[in-house]
Formats: sequence, structure tokens, C-alpha cells
Amino acid sequence: ARTGLRVTSEESLSWWAGRFAELGVAHGGVALRDGRTTLDFEDEEGQRLSLVVDASPAEFSPWQGSRVPREHQIRGLGPILLSVPHLEPTEQVLTNVLGMRRLREYLLPGGSDGSSAQPVMVVVFAMGAGADGGAATELHVAAEPSLPPASPGAGGVHHVAFRTPTLEAYQGWVERLKALRIPSSGPVDRFYFRSLYFREPGGILFEIATDGPGFDADEPLAHLGERLALPPFLEPRRAQIEAGLQPL
Repeated sequence: ARTGLRVTSEESLSWWAGRFAELGVAHGGVALRDGRTTLDFEDEEGQRLSLVVDASPAEFSPWQGSRVPREHQIRGLGPILLSVPHLEPTEQVLTNVLGMRRLREYLLPGGSDGSSAQPVMVVVFAMGAGADGGAATELHVAAEPSLPPASPGAGGVHHVAFRTPTLEAYQGWVERLKALRIPSSGPVDRFYFRSLYFREPGGILFEIATDGPGFDADEPLAHLGERLALPPFLEPRRAQIEAGLQPL
């Protein structure tokens, strides 16, 4: 329902609000949500996004070629807000299958899409054990039985992906889902990483994906994103794919 992008300060939110206004990007005002300062915005297709202040230490590799100053650059994804009809079946998968922890709850005015006349309760789950890993480790779940099912299309999100560090850990997840008799895609080779897909009871598609081999498997790390790189199984369709792309 909403994808969070992490920044490090309220000054960054002010900088981004000015950039959105300059470029005509639909956005709300700076607000406090779940104890974090947040700025909601949407892309041209209506995808709901947020910039979230999170000072927790996390991996960050600044892009030297960006027009965004280093101190305001996006640090990474999270938190992610999901909307499901009922909390309990989804919670069972998050905690008993994926090993997440239930952390806290908060009220979300207007609900996940802003249409609710009453605040909606959101439950926060976290990945990993031990100390608080911050917004990068969080999954926020709103139970909203009155909303209609989502339909694929512009502005939507196809799936939520979770990282697993090694092929050995990835294979462990393949075997775990099989042992629990949870239907899945089985192992999928994406060339840049390995994937495993399954649906939780609320209908949301989850992916478990490896970090490696990595997006530098076929081009230098220092030049990622300067050209359209395609995995070998899509290379024969390059002309068709390029014809359908919009310029950035």
C-alpha cells in the first residue's frame, strides 16, 4: 500500500519537499507517523511512497553522479506498509514461517489509502533478532476488511522482496516452505540473483532473493545504470524491450 524510502534528517525532508514542489510531484506535508518524521508523495502513476527519517546505522553507498546532495540521498527501502483483509493469518506467516517479531502498534489516520473515516490500526513486525535495526527491517501491516482486493496495473506493487545472504540460506528457505507445505514457485534463476516466490494468506506475493551474484555480474560496479543491462535470457528481446521504455 505504501513504500518507504529512508533519509537521515528532517532537513532532508525539507529539501525533498522543495524539490517536489519545483518538479510538480504530488506530495503531502511533513508529519509524524509511528514516531518518525515522514513525507508522503506519489509518482505519476499514483504509486504511494514516503520519505522516512531514520538515523539507524545501515548500509549506504552514495551515488557520486547524483544531482541530489550526498546528505539528502535516499539510504534504502523501508518500512513497507501492507494492507490485508485480516491480520491473524498474515501474522502467523510473518512470525511462525518467516521468523519476524511483533514490535508495536500505531493508528494510521485515513487508513492505507486515505479513504477511511476512522484511524486504522497498524501492527509493526521486524526482521532479525536482537537490537532494533530501524525502519530498514520493518514490515507494517494494516487489517482493512472493507477495502476491495487490489488489481494489477499502473501505480501498484507486484511483490515484496526479502533478502537472504547466501545460496545455502536460500536453499534452506526452499526446503522450509516445502516442509511446511506452503505452495511456492520453487527456485527461480534471475541471473543477478536467485528467487523464491509464495503468497501469504492475505494474497500478497512475497519473494525471498539472494544478494548474489549481484548486479555487477555483467558490468562494472562503478558504471551500473549507465546503460540497459539485460540478463542473457532477455537479451534476444532487447529491441522489443527498449521500444517500450520511457526516457528517464
